[in-house]
Amino acid sequence: MMDMSDETTKASCLDWSTAFKQKCSVLYTANGNAAIVASGDAAHATSGDTALAASNYDRAIELYSLAIDLDSATDTIYANRSTAKSKKELWEDALLDAQKIQGKLRTTRVKMRLDSFYRAALAISAFETSTEYKELLSSITERADLQMKRIEDLVVPYFRYVMLSHRWGGKEPLLPDIQDEDVYELDPVDGVAKLQSFCNVAGNAGYRWAWSGTCCIDRNNNVELQESVNSIFVWYRRSALTIIYLSDVPPSSKSGALAESEWNGRGWTFQEFVAPKIVLFYQNNWTLYLDDHTPNHKESAVIMEELEGAMGIDRQALIAFRPGMSGVRKKLQWASMRVTMLQEDIAYSLFGIFGIQLPVIYGEKKQNALGRLLQEIVARSGDITALDWVGQSSGFNSCLPADITSYAAPPHTLPSLSEVEIQTMVSSLRNIVAVELASKLYTLLDNMSAPRFANCRLHLPCIVFRVTEVRRRDGSAQETYEVKAHGLHELLITSEDKLVQFSLAKPILQTFLLVRPWNRYLLKLPDFAEPLDFGDDTQSEDDYWSVPESPSCDLPGRLPGEYRVDSESPSQDLLGRLPGEYGVDSESHLRALQLIVRLGQPFSAFLLAQQRGGEYKRIASDHNIIAQVQDVTSVHDMMDARTLEIL
Repeated sequence: MMDMSDETTKASCLDWSTAFKQKCSVLYTANGNAAIVASGDAAHATSGDTALAASNYDRAIELYSLAIDLDSATDTIYANRSTAKSKKELWEDALLDAQKIQGKLRTTRVKMRLDSFYRAALAISAFETSTEYKELLSSITERADLQMKRIEDLVVPYFRYVMLSHRWGGKEPLLPDIQDEDVYELDPVDGVAKLQSFCNVAGNAGYRWAWSGTCCIDRNNNVELQESVNSIFVWYRRSALTIIYLSDVPPSSKSGALAESEWNGRGWTFQEFVAPKIVLFYQNNWTLYLDDHTPNHKESAVIMEELEGAMGIDRQALIAFRPGMSGVRKKLQWASMRVTMLQEDIAYSLFGIFGIQLPVIYGEKKQNALGRLLQEIVARSGDITALDWVGQSSGFNSCLPADITSYAAPPHTLPSLSEVEIQTMVSSLRNIVAVELASKLYTLLDNMSAPRFANCRLHLPCIVFRVTEVRRRDGSAQETYEVKAHGLHELLITSEDKLVQFSLAKPILQTFLLVRPWNRYLLKLPDFAEPLDFGDDTQSEDDYWSVPESPSCDLPGRLPGEYRVDSESPSQDLLGRLPGEYGVDSESHLRALQLIVRLGQPFSAFLLAQQRGGEYKRIASDHNIIAQVQDVTSVHDMMDARTLEIL
């Protein structure tokens, strides 16, 4: 039932298992030790006594240790081994044996997974003092042919771990507070009491290892901090159990308390819930929420119904969440109203959601952190829905929002045509639209590059419409402008930016454009392969750390905008075909006319203002700018397609 898919830990354990089996095989076949094994556990202690009496202290330590490993430890054996170690002047080891006689060492309580990921040496050292280790050692010394699966079955479960998800309080213990300390012996106040209760719950559930972000990351170590931020989704994903502690939900709360909990509005807790496969919610007295004893609260209909309503996310999407680049705009909307203690974390907490790795630079400020995240999403996925927002522009790039709250509103949904409606309109265009010109536009757009970022500059493929007039509407409470652009219906734009008014009669030097960001979906090309999911947790750790390069700007050897075609374009199309070479009813012409129909529908537009260096800046609007071509049969008005550089 519990997840045991921690491949990294498993691999480390199996490496240890292989070495362990080889070690024990040597032990089994060695002449001296073979005789010891045959003589039984008691013989080890007796032989140790003999060696101690003969002042052969090394041999005595070896024999007593073997007896202890085979679970035959007694106070006498520890005392005699302590004596032998003292004779060898191994004072610290001798003292440890003496303390074991007094029962001062704890061996059964849950251990904290210290640092970014618990050290293999620490974990293996703990395992070698466990009952499972002694059972393995005994089995292998008796049977040299013990199967590796038997070793795996005992070793792998030992290293399963539990993660904690919670709302940080004011006084949480940090790594220096618990390092080299027994958590259970610390003063049980504030966050320490929470940590102790978490460890107790994990231990009572049968686990030996627990992890909490407050104290298991060395925040003074930049390398470790970066690894932790970039890996934390995977760690939660591979946990055997994630315990979610609701500090503001009292005992015996009714359904709805979870939805109102502060935990539900924090930035990091979103991935801490969707990443793990098994979660349990606990109230502030460490009893199960709603007294729901379902082994996995993701399978609780009552709890998932509450979370679905609170988060506004379909429960199946919550349960079967997969990281990666699919559904970019929807994921940004899910995160849009969450808050974090550190401003950069609003972006860093989404690294795992999108399955990407980026540098962690605390102090860079929110706009830069969010800008780097969105830049990477657009560059890797080619998905321009991340540019669909309303609000204020970011200083990182004007096509990106200053705040993630700009994604709170669902993306503007434009009416779509059915296939029957498209075919009807295509039939009406056959004798009106110049099919060769429509085919040329199709080829032009098919060859457009994917959007990409370089040095915070967005290279965006667009269909461009030149603005011919901007006039402020008098009497409006906001800055509202009537805007005309060549080939488009007149439209209204509301913006906090004050626009320069101009017209054909009173022109200005600065150029303004209304553009349609190009989306290859409009070509309706067939799917040649399943889309890549960059964040799939089934991929290897090496794959997870790799960062693909951004898509190239255009086809090899072509500069941005090289495919631009206008009304003075030559009579040959981009493929060198002469007008009329296509059959009127050819499939390529049909696709071209279907594209013209789609381009004639309303679309979300960007208003761009040219800068001194020839680049452009997006003028942010308080509402979506919805534009539409005046005459769908006027293909010339849609032929200005190029890649623009936007600051």
